[in-house]
Formats: sequence, structure tokens, C-alpha cells
Amino acid sequence: MPDLPPLRFTGAEVLLPDGFAREALSLADGRIAGGGGREIDLTGWRILPGIVDLHGDGFERHMAPRRGAVDTPAAGLAGLDAECGAAGITTAMLAQFWSWEGGMRGPDFAATLAEALQDADTLTDMHLQLRVETHMIDTFPAMQALVARAGIGYVVWNDHLPHRQLAAGKRPPGLTGQALKAGRAPEAHERILHALHANGPLVPEALAGAARELAARGIRMGSHDDQTGADRAKFRVLGADICEFPETLEAAEAAKQAGDPVIMGAPNVVRGGSHSGKVAAERLIGAGLVDALVSDYHYPTLARAAHRLSTRYGWARAWDLVSGGPARIIGWKDRGRIAEGLRADLVILDASGRVEGTIVAGRVSHLSGALAARMLG
Repeated sequence: MPDLPPLRFTGAEVLLPDGFAREALSLADGRIAGGGGREIDLTGWRILPGIVDLHGDGFERHMAPRRGAVDTPAAGLAGLDAECGAAGITTAMLAQFWSWEGGMRGPDFAATLAEALQDADTLTDMHLQLRVETHMIDTFPAMQALVARAGIGYVVWNDHLPHRQLAAGKRPPGLTGQALKAGRAPEAHERILHALHANGPLVPEALAGAARELAARGIRMGSHDDQTGADRAKFRVLGADICEFPETLEAAEAAKQAGDPVIMGAPNVVRGGSHSGKVAAERLIGAGLVDALVSDYHYPTLARAAHRLSTRYGWARAWDLVSGGPARIIGWKDRGRIAEGLRADLVILDASGRVEGTIVAGRVSHLSGALAARMLG
């Protein structure tokens, strides 16, 4: 799909590192240019850097609109592409499970999605993150092979096994529903959980070996749902220096003191707190402990969270949490801010803060409302 012809937007408020400024903005060849192009008056609109989402698993509903009704990944990615555009997301990291949960969260589907993503021609710049369960040590070689084969650059370690119930010999809550979702008999699913729980003594050595190989290939790593400073320290030693969704103030403070970037969920901000009683994202943001917000399970919340936070911190700081901050964490220097020579990844908001336009590397992924009439007129 071709880029937009050279354009010059005038009249709009453009978000720069120090805040909004009313100045012209030119695009050419998919990048922000120094001048020239067909002039379009965008007085009344605001132009901001495109949203960089480092962790979103909301794509699952595009792949399976109902339980068991798994669509082809290619069709699901097309729907996801449209949703990302409407949400102002220009770069999307799909948080794909490598989990004992099976089904769309199992290793087989991870490989299928990775292959589909390599062949896809989406407007949104999509990447894959693997969320690897720490106790699935027998699958680590297959996981590493997929990372190498598919060019995956970000791996996150989690442990979601219900260890307390398994150690007590109790059936974990929700097991039957989990089993059915994975296409297993409940008894078979429970046996799998017990076998993985029994891997506990072998996990540290296996995890260290796998992490060492990933780090040697330059793969960024993080950990998910750290509860304590000790949790954060354990994963930092492995080279997993990104702290995703710390559950407590202690874990977030430990990450920040060590220089580890902290990621929290935008839905937490929009809802005014965690839906599961964990630490509130706004509390951590107020303490200066958060480097980026991500969509988690709902893509539209990124722009909404930034809008909410802008009333307290100003647009420059609030929007940096969903654009510049995520780009810096992962090492992308060509996006996350508006400057000549960078990718033309832009979000255009109307006066109410609604996303009316999204441009990804000079290609329009979303256009609606009065902005569409202005752009096409």
C-alpha cells in the first residue's frame, strides 16, 4: 500500500516534548519532513506521536470471537489492525502466551500466530512478545527455536500456576472452565498442572540456561506480576530487566531503584484501580515509578488513560507514557516523538480528545468524522 503523497498540516496543535505548539508539520516518504507538500488546514485538531503498545492480549477476541470458534489468524489480524488504528496505536506488541493453559494460549498456537504475523501486511506495525510460563521447562528448546525462527525480540517470564492449591492437594478454582477452554478433560488438565508444579526444583537452573541463551541473542526480557523486591531481583539477575505489571509498591520501587523500566496497564488507570485489588497504576505514576502504559486487555484505554492523566500532569508527560516511554524501553529510536526524519507515526485528535485519524509510517490506518471530510476534501 503506497504512502500518502507529501502533505503539510497547518493550524493544528502539535505535541512536542515540552507541550503543544501551533506549527506546521510536513510528511513525505513515510517520514516527518522539513517542509513542502499539499497543505491541509487542521485548525481545531491536535497531532500527537503514534501510540506504542508494548503489551496487549486483546487480540485474542479477534482470533476467537466465541469459545472454540477460532478464526484463521490472518482474518483476526485484519480485524485487529482496524481496531488498533481506531485506538491510535501505530505499533502493537502482541502478548502471546506460551502457557499450559493450551488452546490459543499454548505453544502450538504461538507458532501459528508467529507464522501468520510474518506473512501479514498490516498497516499497524505489529510485533510478537512471548509470555513464557517458567515451569514449562521441557518446552524451552521449542520456545527458543520459535524466537529465532520468527525473529521475536521480547520474551516475558510468568508463573501463573496455582501452587498453593496444588501443594495442598486441592483442585484449583476455575479448573474445569480452563480445561474446557483448552479442549481437555478436567482430570487431564489437573494432571498437567501437578506435573508442572513438580518441576519446581528444576526451574531455576533451566530458567537461567534459557535466559542466558536469549540474552546472548540480544532478546529483551521482562517479568510479569512481580510481588516483591526479591521477585524483581531474581529476574534481573537473569537479564529480565523490564518489570511488567508489578503487583505492589514494593516491587515497583525495587525496579526503579535498580533502573529497571516499569510497565503498567492503561485499564488500571481508566478504571481508577486494579480490577483484582493490586496496586493502583495512578499511585505508582504519582510516585514517578512508571515508564510506560500498555493496553493489557483493552486497546482503546491507552488514549483514554493519557487523556485522563493529562489533567494532572499535562499532555507531554501523560502522552509520553503511551508513546515515547514505550519506544525508549524497547530501544526504538525512530518513533515515539515528532521530529524531522522519524517515522510518520501520528495520531490526530479532535477537540474532545477522540481519535479521528491514525497514520503509520505515512499510511492511513484510521480516518473518521470531520477529519475525514477535511483530509479528503
